[in-house]
Amino acid sequence: MGLFSFLKKAGSKLFSRDEAERESTTTNGLADEVAEEQKLNLLRGVVDSLGVKIYNLDMELNGENVTVFGQTESQSDKEKIVLAIGNVAGIATVDDRMIVEAPEGTTTTAEEESQFYTVQKGDYLSKIAKKVYGDPMKYPLIFEANKPMLKDPDLIYPGQVLRVPPVNA
Repeated sequence: MGLFSFLKKAGSKLFSRDEAERESTTTNGLADEVAEEQKLNLLRGVVDSLGVKIYNLDMELNGENVTVFGQTESQSDKEKIVLAIGNVAGIATVDDRMIVEAPEGTTTTAEEESQFYTVQKGDYLSKIAKKVYGDPMKYPLIFEANKPMLKDPDLIYPGQVLRVPPVNA
């Protein structure tokens, strides 16, 4: 995968305003380290809330940029993790360093990567499905591909980045 850019002002408000202000005015390196570790813990919580398997999860935070490491069992799990982190307000880029590995004793076929789509003002899932697949009735594919990040197909917002799986997925 690689480096993905996000709108840092769009997304869920995981980091409080006080943390952002403290970050911009703090000159104490120890306080910066504590604030960074708190943000990383919050981001780990976002990944945990997905319910996808990731082994050896590790993240590095450098300002508004996150590098994520680990192993997943599927391409879709990997993509969900990247999007869950990137759709947090205050995160501008996610550098994906994760590896997709088959569980021991199994073989997998290569899974196609999804497209990423940034929601525009006035978009809704059926409109995106029409644009991408040529069929607005295929919107459930997009909704299912973005669970549990999306809990309702009508609750998307401009700037949010969604997985759009291949039509044969």
